[in-house]
Amino acid sequence: MKKKLGKVFMASALFAGVLAGCSGAKESSGGGSSDTIKVGVNLELSGNVASYGESLAKGIDLAVEEINKDGGVDGKQLELVKVDNKSEAAEATNGAIKLTSQDKVTAIIGAATSGNTVAQTQIANDTKTVLLTPSGTSPNVTVNEDGEVNEFVFRTSFIDPFQGTVAANFAAKELKVKNAAIFADSASDYAKGLAESFKKTFEEAGGEIIAEEAYVAKDTDFRATLTRIKSKNPEFIFIPGYYEEVGLIVKQARELGITAPLMGADGWDSPKLIELAGAEALNNTFITNHYSAEDPDEKMQAFLTAFKEKNSDESPNAFNALGYDTVFLLADAIKRAGSTDSTKIKDELAKTKDLSLVTGVYSVDENHHPIKSATVLEYKDGKQVFNTKVNP
Repeated sequence: MKKKLGKVFMASALFAGVLAGCSGAKESSGGGSSDTIKVGVNLELSGNVASYGESLAKGIDLAVEEINKDGGVDGKQLELVKVDNKSEAAEATNGAIKLTSQDKVTAIIGAATSGNTVAQTQIANDTKTVLLTPSGTSPNVTVNEDGEVNEFVFRTSFIDPFQGTVAANFAAKELKVKNAAIFADSASDYAKGLAESFKKTFEEAGGEIIAEEAYVAKDTDFRATLTRIKSKNPEFIFIPGYYEEVGLIVKQARELGITAPLMGADGWDSPKLIELAGAEALNNTFITNHYSAEDPDEKMQAFLTAFKEKNSDESPNAFNALGYDTVFLLADAIKRAGSTDSTKIKDELAKTKDLSLVTGVYSVDENHHPIKSATVLEYKDGKQVFNTKVNP
């Protein structure tokens, strides 16, 4: 216990020193030289959820390339400074400290997950550095436990409760199921938030939750729990979590003879999900997500073409699109601020209204939550197929 407390004290002292060294200067000048704007990128480029970080990075790179080719932001070129948080909260914190104290970036994009974003919020607020997560969907990313809004923290993706609500309404109204089971990652704020909102909305719609089970990240054998769920004979199973475990859950569920529809959220969205689960096992599964490549919107189709040209004809996923949109959201706020002053930029981000992006028309509410649409996708023979779109 004493050793652990000592480490916490030393980390706090180091952080206090960092704040003393860089506080104040951030307000008066943004990162970069007179002709560049430094933007930090703090992503999961290795580790358990590296697929998310890698996908976001591709979208970010494309957006920066397009913006710089078009003359930059107010005549300044965007310059990315990337750090790998290795899918760990402690590394995300260290990355934020480096980006703010050493690299002196104007803003930080990242992380991919809610937990790794929350790990940076104190640094963002204390150093007055805009922190913009493309895909951190937990409400506590922008609103802390005391209900206070994190002043410098924003997100591009919609929040977990909205995804859970969409999934519950889809199950009750579109699939017309009367009962459901929930199988969620008990160690993940992301999964818990989704499960709570799904349960509340599904029960309000007249549905019954007949089983609630949990797993922990990095588990690999889910058969015993899935057998218990199967014994309840649910008409539908909601599985909020990340692709690494979900892929195995789906595979093992089908092997056990569970044929009910399975559904999750954007955490499923990775090419590796298909590798882990198998295309056939994913039939009759659904996810809430941020966009569909089948959307005929002109902006969407232009992004799709540009992404494929840059990435060897690879089709973009939602994380690619969110990374892309996040850069344009930030660039729009910098333009409106007419400055790289972080305080002015965060003020403009908070005022964002009806900004047209690839993942939808974007506005910000008083809690720094986006107001935007959600898409329901269905897996058919290993491919995501557009099913329906849900407006806020």
